[in-house]
Amino acid sequence: MNARTVSPVLVGRERESAALGAAFRAARDGTPSAVLLGGEAGVGKTRLVTDFGARARAEGARVLVGGCLELGTEGLPFAPFTAALRGLVRDVGVDGVRALLPPGAGDGLARLLPDFGDADAGAFTGESRARLFELVLTLLERLAAAGPVVLVVEDAHWADASTRDLLTFLVRNLGAGDALLIVVTYRTDELHRAHPLRPVLTELERVEHVARVEVGRLGRDEVGALVRGILGTDPPAGALADVFERSEGNPLFVEALVGSGADRDLPESLRDLLLGAVQRLPEDTQEILRVAAGGGARIEHELLAAVAGLDERELTRGLRPAVAANVLVVDGDGYAFRHALIREAVHDDLLPGERTRLHVRYARVLEEHPELMPDRARAVTLAHHWHAAHDVVRALTAAWRAVGETRRALAYAEALRMASRVLGLWDRVPDAAERIGVPHVQVMEEAVTLADLAGEPDVGIRLATEALRLGEAAGDPMRAARLHELRGMLRLRSGSDKAPADLREAARLVPADPPSAERARVLATLATKILGLQGTRREAEAAAREALEVARAVGDTEVELSIELNMAWLDLFHDDDPEAFFARVGRVAARASQAQAFDPLLRAFTNHSDVLEMYGRHAEAAEVAAAGIARAEEYGLVRSAGAHLSINAAEPLVSLGRWDEALGVIGRTLPRTSAGVIRAGLHHLAGTVAVARGDLGGAERHAAEAPGLIARGAARRAQNLFPVCRLNALIALARGRPEGALDALEPVLTDVGLPDDSRYALPGLVTAAAACAELGDAAALAKVRARLEGLRVYGPVQEAHRLTFAAEAARAEGVPEQAAWDAAAAAWDALHQPYETASALVRAGEAALAAGDRDRAGPALRRAAELADGLRAVPLRDRAGDLARRAGAPLGGARPSPGLGLTPREMEVLRLVAAGRSNREIAEALFISVKTASVHVSNILGKLGVAGRGEAAARAHRLRLFD
Repeated sequence: MNARTVSPVLVGRERESAALGAAFRAARDGTPSAVLLGGEAGVGKTRLVTDFGARARAEGARVLVGGCLELGTEGLPFAPFTAALRGLVRDVGVDGVRALLPPGAGDGLARLLPDFGDADAGAFTGESRARLFELVLTLLERLAAAGPVVLVVEDAHWADASTRDLLTFLVRNLGAGDALLIVVTYRTDELHRAHPLRPVLTELERVEHVARVEVGRLGRDEVGALVRGILGTDPPAGALADVFERSEGNPLFVEALVGSGADRDLPESLRDLLLGAVQRLPEDTQEILRVAAGGGARIEHELLAAVAGLDERELTRGLRPAVAANVLVVDGDGYAFRHALIREAVHDDLLPGERTRLHVRYARVLEEHPELMPDRARAVTLAHHWHAAHDVVRALTAAWRAVGETRRALAYAEALRMASRVLGLWDRVPDAAERIGVPHVQVMEEAVTLADLAGEPDVGIRLATEALRLGEAAGDPMRAARLHELRGMLRLRSGSDKAPADLREAARLVPADPPSAERARVLATLATKILGLQGTRREAEAAAREALEVARAVGDTEVELSIELNMAWLDLFHDDDPEAFFARVGRVAARASQAQAFDPLLRAFTNHSDVLEMYGRHAEAAEVAAAGIARAEEYGLVRSAGAHLSINAAEPLVSLGRWDEALGVIGRTLPRTSAGVIRAGLHHLAGTVAVARGDLGGAERHAAEAPGLIARGAARRAQNLFPVCRLNALIALARGRPEGALDALEPVLTDVGLPDDSRYALPGLVTAAAACAELGDAAALAKVRARLEGLRVYGPVQEAHRLTFAAEAARAEGVPEQAAWDAAAAAWDALHQPYETASALVRAGEAALAAGDRDRAGPALRRAAELADGLRAVPLRDRAGDLARRAGAPLGGARPSPGLGLTPREMEVLRLVAAGRSNREIAEALFISVKTASVHVSNILGKLGVAGRGEAAARAHRLRLFD
């Protein structure tokens, strides 16, 4: 069978092509999408994506392609994004890319591509990494603003940890309106149980706009079409059946079998099958392919020439047959094997000695000719080749250089892997310290730091413990202090009760004289990290004051500003003077902005908006939080630091009764952050609104998400824990289980001394008193009262909670409480919190009825109903209506009961339909999926007996459903 080696047309794949086409159309129309395209090796994923990319380009899309590169146990850091960026630079130039970014932000891309300058060697923090991720997303979003963009990441089964993190960030943060499609390919047969890509795929598949598509093998008829396409004619009798049986429908194997020739026996093994096309090439070409196989799936032309030791003419002559046979394909300025399995087969066919010598040749060429590869890629590649060549001395030194380059690129997981390799080789190189120029303990400290940055607390704790056990840092108190500090922070993140002891030991070890930046930092860490822990307030205050003094003495502005913020908090709780707090925080923000100290600046916005909310200045709190989010966006941190500010933006909106706006903020933020406590806070706010609106199922889903996100042990904080306890209690009360409410609130009643205790305990204690009132349990109320007596009340919000508690307690004790409820209602009304006002008014009306005072009950209940109606707080509104009817004073303008059978949630959806909202806008407003919104709309149309949204809105207005 004389044949081409590949079919000129794509065969089959109608289902897979349709899925890609649908995702592209959705992205083009403003619904960003992602497709996870899996299949076994050789099944045709790349061919499918290539064909799709050509169609997308024909429809005006920009297609960016990058592949993950296998190198040792993991790939090169950020390799697919570097390749995609390189392609974009070829198209529009470096200046063209810079023009798409915020002013001055282009240099941030230097970590991915040296064309943008030198990366800042000193910026090795989680903040730097977050800014890089945001910068890549911003670039894609601004590209997509000019037309559809398709980003293809191939071979994700080889992705390094940093690539996986960036890919996850991009997919989770696709924003509505962006004409952006991300396509990820991976080998399903590579995903063993512990493969690191498996949890990533599982996580991404839960995201609403992500589709997972499996590329299967071809059927008999499709194999026949593929063979005819390759041959250009019908195959000989019986050959098609043989090809189908041997290939089992794998297109790569079909092509290899057809290309093996009719006069040959079919190969006995897969390796022989894949090597068949190679072995039919001239020997000089085969030797070049063996050299190329040692360099990975893709290799630059100049590097291949140098390692092969051939001049331009010899190399070109040798390569032509491989390209003509489609074993190699031209890829930019280099070559790639048509399929990675072919490269693997060629590389595996080398004898052990040949393989070792080949890796030595690669390493030596890269050392002698550094211009052949960018520094970061060269460092990691050298480490790989010397390790594969079993040269432990050079493997150690190359791995240490790779630690520096990968850390500089913010590829912390890969830097940790290289540092671990150095430690693993250390005992095999007698003069290892002299070879790399640093002692063993410094390598261990570096590895601990990298474990911290890479989010591997267990690894970091183990390494720090080993370093301290070896005693190598005993003669260097500063290094020992850093190790204790690092271990303390790692233990804090993992919820260990041992964290404070490490932080205290770090502070003890650093000499107080002379003042040093190290002591300022260690004390600042101690003060900051224990400030939120039980019973540490005085200790934190002492550490903070000393840290502030030392930071000023040594001129460490960032530490000074950070401690200023801590001191402002401490003084606030000592003096209860919010105006002094706001003035102090304003000064910190001004200095931080001038010094471009992003962390204290954004903390200042966070603290300012938080205290405004604490003191009942809700509208101002929302404005300050929004301004902080804008600054976070300006600095490229909107999805990291900005996520915390989103809680501060949503919370005052909930207080003000602007619930749909709050749910919009929550709905936009939740998919974009993985930080546990932030997600817990957002779920709490959304769940609280759901309870008030009678959506107990939705509230329970939010409540179920929150506890697993909250830190345990020494890291437990009232602001994270108590609101979730209260949410569960509110759900229990709504379901008529007051005893369950008290059980849910047990941590609020027993965890005394946590930070912000009164602010977050008081609402829970009010709910506990309500549960006691429902139970008529005076003994339980006594325990709740005792907890309240130990709290100090700060500001009008907490005073309103205290008044509400007094009213609930009176109800529980069976004493007249109308005056108490009137006082609570007035306090909430003054704070412009409509739901709390309405709730107190309903209780006041109920108390008036119990006292036989119908004249006083009516106005309170009417006002409560109006407020609840505006919030769509159906249970509270219905309770007010029931009481009003009992009082003989039915509510004026009561809603008609058209008997249409609409649920409370459908009424919410119908209100938004009537306002002209799309399904996506409804989904964002109500924090549900677009699909769920669509189902609700369909149900509403059926119940109303109308054909479209316009008719539904018209009928709703005729029936005065929303009057």
